[in-house]
Amino acid sequence: MYLLWMIVVGLIVGALGKLIMPGHDPGGVIVTILLGIGGSLVAGLIGRAVGWYREGEPVGFIASVVGAVIILAIYRVIIGRTAGGGGLRRVA
Repeated sequence: MYLLWMIVVGLIVGALGKLIMPGHDPGGVIVTILLGIGGSLVAGLIGRAVGWYREGEPVGFIASVVGAVIILAIYRVIIGRTAGGGGLRRVA
């Protein structure tokens, strides 16, 4: 039951992260869920390093959304550099 709850919360957190940073990102529901779950993990790591959360303590919802936005920003920086301007070029 915990895994199902984590997936539902990940979907909500990922969707909010994509709403905060609108733009054209590939991926559907699965990518959004992974973005939200990853956001929670990033928020937990940063929160524990700073001292906001203790080991085993759940991460807050807002912190998870911030973590998802951080992951989305990093993703866009990496994809932006490797895509070379995006799109396919037609050579005549």
